[in-house]
Amino acid sequence: MNAIPSFKLSGIAIPASTDHMLDEICEHFIEHADVERNNHLAILRSKTSIVRIRADNGTLLIELDCSTLEALQAARTDIAEHLFYFAGDEPLELNWTPLSSLPALPNLHEITVVSAENVTPNMRRVIFSCADITPFAGGDMHVRLLVPPNGRPPVWPGFREDGRIAWPEGQDELLVRVYTIRAIDIERGEIWIDFLQHPMPGISTRGADFARDARIGDRAALLGPGGGCLPSAQTIVLIGDESALPAIARIAAEVPAGTHMRAIIEIENEAEEQPLPTHGTLEVSWLHRCHYPDRQDRLLLSQATAAIASIDEETFVWAACEKNDIRAIRSVLKGRLHDHRKMYVAWYWERSLR
Repeated sequence: MNAIPSFKLSGIAIPASTDHMLDEICEHFIEHADVERNNHLAILRSKTSIVRIRADNGTLLIELDCSTLEALQAARTDIAEHLFYFAGDEPLELNWTPLSSLPALPNLHEITVVSAENVTPNMRRVIFSCADITPFAGGDMHVRLLVPPNGRPPVWPGFREDGRIAWPEGQDELLVRVYTIRAIDIERGEIWIDFLQHPMPGISTRGADFARDARIGDRAALLGPGGGCLPSAQTIVLIGDESALPAIARIAAEVPAGTHMRAIIEIENEAEEQPLPTHGTLEVSWLHRCHYPDRQDRLLLSQATAAIASIDEETFVWAACEKNDIRAIRSVLKGRLHDHRKMYVAWYWERSLR
């Protein structure tokens, strides 16, 4: 870490199974932090925080140690949200040592639509203005987009006592979706987000609907950024479908000169291909789903597996696509004992069960 942590907070969680919860935490956060597991103790280290979670007599003792007050709040919320997600329908109690000076949602940024246009037939770009764009410059690429109901003034979320976000309900319920920041324009104070208009069947389209109907002056907000950091390596393999194309395009645009990249990208057809400008070198294999005999061909997975088989241990593997394909890719990398610090492997959508 570059800074000495100086903000601390303690919590106690009582899950149905402490061992199962520690397993879930370590499996998930390995994509976002350096994870160390020692029997009943898990330690998660990031640039701004150290989280220690210890199983003790049916409880999880949580210690947060962060470099800033904002990082402390973000860590508390992140841990709380994931604990309840992993618990599912099982009972979970979570309490924190009171800390009245914690700010309310310090990473919420109000934004306004300034333009919207189609990049390809299935990809629509909405550009937003933002009063303070500096938190989005570099670093993590993902944000949560919050859209208020049409015709109602926005009611933004606050916090629950357990650290989770308290979302507005009823007529004030927000549309909440996770997206990748495609690009930022610091001079103009603008953020670009590309919205896939979902050619895959069985995918909810509320975010795509917002982008299609967006008008200049529409208000929204962003929570973040958080997750999906830009890879740093001399050689990078990029694997994904349309859902990952905005992230792949941003990575290509922001890598330093001298970076060598190979991208394998599955899209619907030739019309969905995009230019991917870069200061590095980039070899792209476009896979057109429209030419698959049964439209269920797993060509992306087979080509990804072949590409991984040809890399060395210093190559960074970045992959994002459908859940089952990601599980298979992660299994291939695990079988190679590829360094987890040199990979980002995340599922962006799940094929519907029909």
